[in-house]
Formats: sequence, structure tokens, C-alpha cells
Amino acid sequence: MPEINVLVVEDEEAIREMLTMVLEQASFTVNSATDAQMAMHLLKENKTDLILLDWMLPGISGVEWARRLKKDESHAEIPIILLTARGEEEDKVKGLDVGADDYITKPFSPRELIARIRAVLRRTGKYGKGGKLELGGISLDIEQHRITVGETELSVSPTEFRLLEFFLSHPGRVYSRTQLLDQVWGRSTYIEERTVDVHIRRLRKILAEHQREDLIQTVRGFGYRFSEST
Repeated sequence: MPEINVLVVEDEEAIREMLTMVLEQASFTVNSATDAQMAMHLLKENKTDLILLDWMLPGISGVEWARRLKKDESHAEIPIILLTARGEEEDKVKGLDVGADDYITKPFSPRELIARIRAVLRRTGKYGKGGKLELGGISLDIEQHRITVGETELSVSPTEFRLLEFFLSHPGRVYSRTQLLDQVWGRSTYIEERTVDVHIRRLRKILAEHQREDLIQTVRGFGYRFSEST
């Protein structure tokens, strides 16, 4: 894996130090700033592959700084993940509308944070298409097309592999059946939404043999999410 440089922009010292520790333990190189002005200076002085940005900052807010960065040609391609305690849908939409690549609501687990970062890096080409995804005791090897729980390899169909790969790449987020059809089956595929339910049931049955079926959660009235939290 190439060296990945993450810029953490967080004004609360305890959170900033925790984020730095978690990222360094995951083998990322970390620079940190307390506000947008300091972060801008670090951007100009250092190679940055991803920005972990708190919404509420002194001076220029994180969401406003993200808006400005996405309009700046020299920095527009750097992926941004917003961190915030604001969990309302309107706030999430606002954060994504300014160009953020993902949105994590506090509090969050270190595992979820690292998984989200790696997912964004893969989508933006920093990791390429190879590598492994791990969450909830499940390990998915993209290059070898293998899924294991502990030492046991799971036997899944190609569709179930893609579905689990998508869930592992986007932990904690809720997706409707339509969104899953678009992301896993493809926008040009015309199949019924209940097809998603069929594959979810099959995948849960396989995971149930290893006490992992609860990782795929039904969100009534909307769809599904993959999460270690209940």
C-alpha cells in the first residue's frame, strides 16, 4: 500500500489527538490543524491524500472551507470526510452538497472511521482496486475474490460477493433497495427491488453459520445497513 497522507482538521485537542493516534495505528501519515487557516497552510506545504474535517471550527466553518476547497482547482480533487455531531438528514445533505465525499456522525468507532477512509480512498483511486476489507470479523480479499471468517472461507455467489463488498466499503450508512440496485447491480440493470431482499436473505443465511447475520440490519421504511452497532 502506498503512503497515504491524511490532514486532520479538528479544534478540540482531545479529539484531534485521538484521531491522530487511530490513523497512525492504521499506518496513515497524519498532519493536523486546529482551524481552516492553519489547514490551508499545511495543504500548501504537504502532500495530502484525504482531509478529515470537523464541521464546527473557529472562524471559517468546516463545511464552508470544504465548499471553498472544491472550487479551488489546485485542491478540488482531494477527498473530504466531514466529522460532525449534527445527525439530521438536512445537515448530511448540506455537507454532501458542498462536495464532501463522505459524512460521519459523532460518536463513531475507530473501525468505522478507518473503513470509511479506506472506502473513500478506493473510490478516488488512491488504493486502486486491490486490497482487503475487514469489519465485524469478516475479511474480504478483493484481488483473490475470497471472503473469510476466521480461518473459514465462505462460499457466495458473484452477486453476493459484490453486495458484501459494497456493505464493507460503506459501513454504518443506510441504503435503499434502489440505491443498492444502482451500486451493486448497475444502473442499466432492470430488475425488481425485491431481488435485493432475496440476496440479503441468502447472505444473512451464510453469515448466520458464523453468528454474523446481525451485521446486515434492516431499517424499516428505508432499506439496509451494515454495522457492528445495534
